[in-house]
Amino acid sequence: MANTGLRTIALVEGAKGLAVLAAGTGVLTLVHRSLQDAAEALVHHLHLNPASKYPRIFIDAAADLNDTGLLLLAGVAFVYAATHLAEATGLWLERRWAEWLGVCNGSIYIPFELYEIMRHVSALKIGTLLVNAAIVAYLARELWRKRSA
Repeated sequence: MANTGLRTIALVEGAKGLAVLAAGTGVLTLVHRSLQDAAEALVHHLHLNPASKYPRIFIDAAADLNDTGLLLLAGVAFVYAATHLAEATGLWLERRWAEWLGVCNGSIYIPFELYEIMRHVSALKIGTLLVNAAIVAYLARELWRKRSA
C-alpha cells in the first residue's frame, strides 16, 4: 500500500527539483550575453526605479557576473536539482535512503530559516520553516517507525 505522506513529500521535492532545473537552464541561456542589459530590461519591465536600492543592487550584481560565474551557478543548480529529483524518486518508491536524504536535506535549511526569522519576521518565512520542519519530522518518524518494526 502506497504511503500518501511520502508521495506528497515526493511531489513537493520533485517540484522543487524541476523548478531549480528550469532556473539553471535559464541561467545557461545568459552565457555570452550582457547581463547588465538584461537586468536593466527586467527592472524597466517590472516598472521599478533603477536608481532605488534593490533594483540597483540587482543591476550591479548582474554587471559583475561573468560567464564563469554563470556556469558555476548553473552547475550548482543542476546538482541541487538532481539531489531533489533523486530524493523525490526514492520517496515515491518508498526507499529508506531517500527518507534519510530528505531528513538531511531538510535539516540543513532549518538554522538558516530561523536566522532569517530572527532578522525579520514574516508569514512566508514562518510558513516555510513550519512546512520544512513538518517534512523533516514526518520523515524522521517514518525512519523511526521502520526501525522499530
